Amino acid sequence: MVAVAQTGSLGRAAARHGMSQPAASMRITALERQLWLVLLERGPTGSRLTAAGIAVVDWALPVLDAARALVSGVAALHADQQGRLRIAASMTIADHRVPGWLMALRARLPEVKVALRAGNSAQVADMVRGREADLGFAEGPHAPDGLRSHTIADDELVVVVAPGHPWARRRQPLPLRTLAATPLIVREQGSGTRDAVWEILRRSAGTTLYPPASDGTDSG
Repeated sequence: MVAVAQTGSLGRAAARHGMSQPAASMRITALERQLWLVLLERGPTGSRLTAAGIAVVDWALPVLDAARALVSGVAALHADQQGRLRIAASMTIADHRVPGWLMALRARLPEVKVALRAGNSAQVADMVRGREADLGFAEGPHAPDGLRSHTIADDELVVVVAPGHPWARRRQPLPLRTLAATPLIVREQGSGTRDAVWEILRRSAGTTLYPPASDGTDSG
């Protein structure tokens, strides 16, 4: 409709939008049915806007300008966000893995700006779910619920005791049932490492496990 008003011809308006004249006429007919108005008078010598058509075009112009401003603004926001990467990482990974990864990324893509937030594995998953991070790195026995994941490395977990502890003199592997029946100092709730250890001990325990503490002195 606006193109018809600007070009003075339905045919020229159709050509401006890359469509045939019959297709353009069908579009306007559909608009007339939707608005319950006659917008275009069609005759053997051409087509011209009715008074209602002229009014609709006048009202449409600021709407189209606003729509173009919206599209341009969103495109500008996308352009501004390109080259930015928000990463969330568990504290272990943030300390031991992420620095090397960031150096490798900078060597390949120096224009990429990275923002890093650290937390435990549960917090990392929450940040990705809440769209506070584009990418998360966490540990644990299972992938976080509701997120796509890919395993990139495996960790070896070891038991650490004081030099005078009886286990320090062992030459044979420590039975998991013995480990499961022993109070341990472990990571806080939400830690992927803690979840991995606890799942292994639960599966292997033939005795009742010590429940995880809920305060800052977690023991298993």
